Amino acid sequence: MKFIDTLKNVWKITELKDRIMLTLGLLLVYRFGAQVVLPGIDASQLGGLQDTAGGGGLLDLLNAFTGGAFANASVFALGIMPYISASIVVQLMGIAIPYLQKLQKEGASGQKKITQITRWLTIGICLVQAPGYLASLPSLGVPQSAFLLGTGGLFYFSSIIILVTGCVFAMWLGEKITDKGIGNGISLLIMVGIIATLPLSFLQEYAARVTQSNGGLIMILIELVIWMLIILASIMLVMAVRKIAVQYARRTASGGYEKNVFGSRQFLPLKLNASGVMPIIFAQAIMFVPSLIGGSLDGEIGTWISTEFSDIFGLWYNLVFALLIIVFTYFYTAITVPTNKMADDLKRSGGFIPGIRPGTETSEYLDKIMSQITLPGSIFLALIAVFPAIIVKIMDVQAGWALFFGGTSLLIMVGVAIDTMQQVNSYLLNKHYDGLMKTGKNRKSIS
Repeated sequence: MKFIDTLKNVWKITELKDRIMLTLGLLLVYRFGAQVVLPGIDASQLGGLQDTAGGGGLLDLLNAFTGGAFANASVFALGIMPYISASIVVQLMGIAIPYLQKLQKEGASGQKKITQITRWLTIGICLVQAPGYLASLPSLGVPQSAFLLGTGGLFYFSSIIILVTGCVFAMWLGEKITDKGIGNGISLLIMVGIIATLPLSFLQEYAARVTQSNGGLIMILIELVIWMLIILASIMLVMAVRKIAVQYARRTASGGYEKNVFGSRQFLPLKLNASGVMPIIFAQAIMFVPSLIGGSLDGEIGTWISTEFSDIFGLWYNLVFALLIIVFTYFYTAITVPTNKMADDLKRSGGFIPGIRPGTETSEYLDKIMSQITLPGSIFLALIAVFPAIIVKIMDVQAGWALFFGGTSLLIMVGVAIDTMQQVNSYLLNKHYDGLMKTGKNRKSIS
C-alpha cells in the first residue's frame, strides 16, 4: 500500500508528471521508428534476416541493442550505438589530446564543445557503418527480390541518408529526454530497445520448455528464480561502495579553522565497479576482431578461430571475453577516477583522511584502495558478463532468453533503472513525500 501511495504522490507533482509523460512519449516515438522499414525493401521478405539476427551469435547481441531494428532493416537499424562509440572515442582521446583536456577543464562551455565534437564524430561513424550494413543485407538472408528498387546507387544513397538521419534523430531524442524528461536519455533508449526483445525471448523459452516437454513449468520457475538472483547480484555490484572516512576541521565564526578540534566526520564513497558497463562494451567491440581475422585466414586454424569466436556461448570466446573485461576495468577505472583531483579537493576543503597526510600521500592511499577493490569488482563483472554462456551450457536455455541472465543487457537495465528511480526519488523528497527507495511516513511541508 505504501508503494501504491508513493506512485500516487508521483502524479501529484506536476513537473515530475510532465517529465515522465514526455519521456514515455519520446520513447514511444523511438519504438515506432524501429518498426519502419527502409524505403525500397519489402518488409514481408525479411524473415531470413530476422532468423540470422536471432541465431544466438554476435548479430543477436547487436539486434538486442537496437530493439529489433537491425533485423527489421529499420530506419533506426544503426540504433544509438554509433553515438556510444563516438562518446567512447572522444573520452579516450581526451587522455592524449591537450585540446580535449583543456575543454574538459572549462566546465559547461567546454562540455558543450565536446558534445558538438561527439555529434560530428557520430555522423562520421554512421557514414562508415551505414554502407556496410546495406552491403551485408544479402549475405544476412535478404533475397534480391526484397529490394524493390534494386541495389543500385539510388538505393544506397537514399538509404545511407535515412540511416544516418535515423541515428541522429535517435541521438536528439536521447538528449531531449535527458534535458526535459527523466533519467539519462541515451541509456533509456538502449534499455527500451533491450526490453523490447524480452517478451518474445521469454515466450520462445516457454514454448521450448512446455510445448516440447523439455522440463515444463518447473524449469521455467527455476530459471525465473535464478534470473531474480542475478538481478539482485547486479544491483549489489552497481550500488556497492567502499566508504573512506574523511575528517573535516570545525570552522570558526570568522571562517578560519580551530586547531586540534575535530569537526564533522563524513565518508568518501569509492564504487566497487567505478567503470560501469564500459569494460563489457570495450571487450565486446574487441571480440568482433578474432572472427574477422579467422575468416581471412585459410586452413584449419582460420576455420577454428572463426568458429570459436563467432559463438558467444563458446568456451574460448567467454574465456578471452572475461580476461578482456578484467583488463579494461582496470584501464577505464584508472582514467575515470581522478584520485589526484579528489585528494586536492579534500585538501582545499579542509578535509583529510585520518592517519594520512593531505596531498600526495592521500592520492597514493586512494590509488591503493581503488586497486584493491577493482580486482574483486572486475572479477564479479566478468562473471556476470559470461553467465549467459554458463546458463546455456548448464540448463540448455534458449539463446535469446539467456542474454538477459547477465552481460551488458542486464547491467544496463539495472543501472538505468536505479538511476531513473534515484531521480524520481529526489523529486519526491524535495516535495516532502516518501521516496521510491525508502519507506516511512509522509513528510509534512514546513510553512
